[in-house]
Amino acid sequence: MTTTRQWLIAGRPRGRPVQDSDFELVTRELPPPGPGQMLLKTHYLGFDPAQKGWMENIADYVAPTEIGEVMRGSGISEVIESNGGRFPLGTMVIGSTGWTEYHLSDGEGLVPCDPELPPTAMMSVLGTTGLTAYCGLFKIGKPVAGDTVLVSGAAGATGSVVGQLAKIAGCRVVGIAGGADKCAWLVEEAGYDAAIDYKAGGVREAIKRECPRGVDVIFDNVGGAILDDMLSQIATNARVVICGGISRYETGQMPAGPQNYFNLIFRRATMTGFIVLDWAAEFPAIRKRLAGFVHEGRLTYREDIQHGFENAPQTMQRLFSGANRGKQMLKL
Repeated sequence: MTTTRQWLIAGRPRGRPVQDSDFELVTRELPPPGPGQMLLKTHYLGFDPAQKGWMENIADYVAPTEIGEVMRGSGISEVIESNGGRFPLGTMVIGSTGWTEYHLSDGEGLVPCDPELPPTAMMSVLGTTGLTAYCGLFKIGKPVAGDTVLVSGAAGATGSVVGQLAKIAGCRVVGIAGGADKCAWLVEEAGYDAAIDYKAGGVREAIKRECPRGVDVIFDNVGGAILDDMLSQIATNARVVICGGISRYETGQMPAGPQNYFNLIFRRATMTGFIVLDWAAEFPAIRKRLAGFVHEGRLTYREDIQHGFENAPQTMQRLFSGANRGKQMLKL
């Protein structure tokens, strides 16, 4: 038997921030792996704003959560014991593990980490973060060289990859982020052409200044007032990609619809939402392309790694306070 600690869902943070009391830490015993099973040790957990929606049971593209179940989330694990399992001992894999120190698996849904990059890359630039950025930008945004691309939540794990991919595609890229330090990082390290600090105010005027010919592609991670400001400056035939809405996660309520949506008519533009799982069959090929960009030095990424399994709830809360810098992870 293997002793493991697990974090369980203990509350539904609807209309309020996530709190420590929304989780319960328990200790359980796992049986030895059965035929075809493996015992895996979790080394890293990954965190995304969507997890709050899962707890609230607002996200209908995943099965509802139940109070008392293991908190859902992605993890990087190592195969430490096998009973005829799919992967050799020592293999590092990524998948939906939940918040647990150890877990049993037959390998379904687990993907081996890229051996040429650190394992954490599979959770950030090669994981859901990078896949979401790639699919949203190229499948829906369809940028062409010379386009102006505007990204909200640009210093976040997904937004920072979107901007760099748009630069690779030959676009002018402008990001919106909160704070002078994040804006400086976007321009100096992520290669954005310009960055707008929404905390300084005057966002709509800044967009007009930085995007004088209008915005061809919007990649929105925020929603609410920021989306409204971005829509005010769209170009003819613009493509608006709706990826997420951090403003909704902070309040628990759906953000108000944009007042400027009629610009979609005036500019003959489109606005489309998406779930990255729609392109799951293409993930292996997309990962190879993203890895190639990393190896060529054309794509950089940031990881914010906290430490200690007992700090999982506080690590998740960092997503909603703006404390994280890059992909939020926890090293057990």
